[in-house]
Amino acid sequence: MRTDTGQVFRLEDYRPSDYLIPLTGLTFRLSPDGTSVVSELTVERRSGSTENPPLVLDGDGLVLKRVEIDGTSLDPAAYESTPDRLTIKTPPATQQFRVLIETEIAPSKNQALMGLYRSNNVYCTQCEAEGFRRITYFLDRPDILSVYTVRIEARRDEAPLLLANGNPVERGDLADGWHYAIWHDPFPKPSYLFALVAGDLGRVADSFVTVSGREVELGIYVEHGKERLAAYAMDALKRSMRWDEEVFGREYDLDVFNIVAVSDFNMGAMENKGLNIFNDKYVLADEETATDTDFANIEAIIAHEYFHNWTGNRITCRDWFQLCLKEGLTVFRDHEFSADQRSRSVKRIAEVRTLRAHQFPEDQGPLAHPVRPRRYREINNFYTATVYEKGSEVVRMIRTILGKATFRKGMDLYFERHDGEAATIEDFLKVFEDVSGRDLSQFALWYHQAGTPNVTVAASHDASSQQFTLEIEQSVPPTPSESRKRVMHIPLAFGLVGPDGKDIAYDSVEGATVEDDVLHLHKRRHTVRFSGVKERPAISLNRGFSAPITLSIEQSAQDQYFLARHDSDAFSRWQAFNTLLTETLISAFRQSRGGKPIEFSTDLLELAGTIAADETLEHAFRALALTLPSEADIAREAASNIDPDAILAGREALMAAIAQANADLFTKLYHDLSSDGAFSPDAASAGRRALRNVLLDYLSTLPNGAALAATHFAEATNMTDRAAALTVLAHRHIDTPEAKEALTGFEARYRSDALVMDKWFQIQASAPGAGTVDRVKKLTTHPAFALANPNRVRSLIGTFATLNQTGFHRADGAGYEFFVETVLSVEKRNPQVAARLATALRSWRSLEPRRQAKAREALVTISRAENLSADLRDIVERTLA
Repeated sequence: MRTDTGQVFRLEDYRPSDYLIPLTGLTFRLSPDGTSVVSELTVERRSGSTENPPLVLDGDGLVLKRVEIDGTSLDPAAYESTPDRLTIKTPPATQQFRVLIETEIAPSKNQALMGLYRSNNVYCTQCEAEGFRRITYFLDRPDILSVYTVRIEARRDEAPLLLANGNPVERGDLADGWHYAIWHDPFPKPSYLFALVAGDLGRVADSFVTVSGREVELGIYVEHGKERLAAYAMDALKRSMRWDEEVFGREYDLDVFNIVAVSDFNMGAMENKGLNIFNDKYVLADEETATDTDFANIEAIIAHEYFHNWTGNRITCRDWFQLCLKEGLTVFRDHEFSADQRSRSVKRIAEVRTLRAHQFPEDQGPLAHPVRPRRYREINNFYTATVYEKGSEVVRMIRTILGKATFRKGMDLYFERHDGEAATIEDFLKVFEDVSGRDLSQFALWYHQAGTPNVTVAASHDASSQQFTLEIEQSVPPTPSESRKRVMHIPLAFGLVGPDGKDIAYDSVEGATVEDDVLHLHKRRHTVRFSGVKERPAISLNRGFSAPITLSIEQSAQDQYFLARHDSDAFSRWQAFNTLLTETLISAFRQSRGGKPIEFSTDLLELAGTIAADETLEHAFRALALTLPSEADIAREAASNIDPDAILAGREALMAAIAQANADLFTKLYHDLSSDGAFSPDAASAGRRALRNVLLDYLSTLPNGAALAATHFAEATNMTDRAAALTVLAHRHIDTPEAKEALTGFEARYRSDALVMDKWFQIQASAPGAGTVDRVKKLTTHPAFALANPNRVRSLIGTFATLNQTGFHRADGAGYEFFVETVLSVEKRNPQVAARLATALRSWRSLEPRRQAKAREALVTISRAENLSADLRDIVERTLA
């Protein structure tokens, strides 16, 4: 584990390396405590170089055994080596030379889960972002592309399976019970995409015939006995491969494609060329162990990592500042895939909810950074919602601005022009300028400028002149290290909705560019006039969430109710109702805090019932619409002086009021949605379950709510329904016999299944109330919990810190004290996981003064700990700044 060096990396300091490594040969002789790694590097001087600078290779905690150049052992005086660097002082003057390096590493002792590590008797690698340097000395940077040939040697009884990137070349037996396999990847790739897996795993086999008729051998490797749980993942993989051919024209390029599921993994999954390594929670699923959300996540993440084959692997990043070039673009691609596989409108709403829950707070706090950061101290801390989710939104805006056909032409040119290269954001934008003839320099600010733009709109209608006018102003609030903001190009999809619910036509528009019902904002202020508008319309703005902004419209409640009932754009219809709910909940929070009785509009309560009963709407849409904004959502919108207890009180009051006003309707609909049919993870079936479980949540606030939830739990035939009922019991009726019986029964049934036990931990960790701190402390001693396993830590500690507003932010600071102790314990094993946990305190300044002081004290305590890793110190210091 590297402690903080204080080094800051800046985009403007980028320079090409003096040397390239076009060919890399690796030989591994695997042993838990003493793995030998021999790397044979073909090193070339960069074209045009006439100097003879030292060759400086990156390392991290390495033990060097030997160094040779062109077959001759190097004199110790000719090089300098430390665990973190190997410097060959005077390389040969030839254009090309060969360097052989032998290192020794101990995979079983690698608790950071970066580089080569051994977990559950399986050898596994994770090299993104800078893990390859924990295996051997190398130019460990994304713009060093090399063709890899890998030989793996291991004891057959310990590791009958030997996998690496690319295509299999050769395998055979060695003396003393050892065997070997050789793999070759013909496509040049950066070191972060290197992968190796060795162990004893079961295999699910299939094949895929590409559009050109090539047959690709598919394999998913899992723990023995879990093969049947990989069926959905395999189906999702094949659908992803076909979709990428049809929608983006991308055909798979190797003879094999393998996925390995492992239980100890820092990330969700990794796109290593031809050998994707997955956290097993995103591979294993059946109706007994996985929820509908799990199935949807598996589908999306399988697709995401496969799509990286072209957007990330074949075309990679020049440097880590360009991370969004592969991640944001590939998130956009997996979002589009899921939208085509499921419901486009429902998927879009879910995407926006995620963006607002995770990226908007990032933009509004001390960790704000542009989609393409300009500086970093620890790159692992920039795998953020801004890079991924906002990065995806920026790509979506390019498609909105150019249109689908031109966007596809731009993507085709991008693949043609930059295949096999390490590219930049400028390269990406240039292809779209070239195919469209547009200047995207102002739009490029979305990549370079941090913060969420706010757009304010005032509308007026003049019946005599038949003009409808919008006064529009945009602004971007200051963010750390960037107080002055430039004007953005914001594409706003819109509609003028008439009394019949249909969009009103207009004769002409002036004051801004309008193309295909998209209003393009290029200035700080616009006065936009639509002529030929006889009746006053309700303005529907940012349809489909065409731009990732906050929108403040001077709009009457009557207009909001009207749009919630009639807007033809499904996202905007959801948004109108969600805005009504949010405004109501903020008001309820303030009333609760002031000790006033909480009152709700009968129109709002009735509208909830109208939406629930509207058979023209998808079940999943109704479920999303009826899901109240979370406590964190309310805190974000309220912005300051936050009291989580008052927010919870207001939210629970609205839940109960909606349930009471619609008790008969909700009860009938709840029973009508019950199903005796066979389970299916398809979108329609999942939508029915989602709506029924949302109704259960409401009905549980009524008398006999605990009994209803207990019956739901007992009669559940799948994990979606079982977990939903358990959540209701644990969150709303935790002290009842029904809740205690359900929690005990769930544990007894699934105690041997780690992934399902994660759900058990999550449900209890997210239960609101002051008592959760003590329950979570006790759960850390449960036999199924392990502080060394990232999934266990995320399920219990991560859930508590990020989702439990009242427990984590307990007024006496007990939640923070426990959190500090836990984060520092995790950091000793796994700095990456600890740093990500620490982001839970990024919004500490928005709390009311007492909690704010205690949260700051917690951050200061972490910052003063000795020997902090670069990962954790970076997050804490930026959060305190």
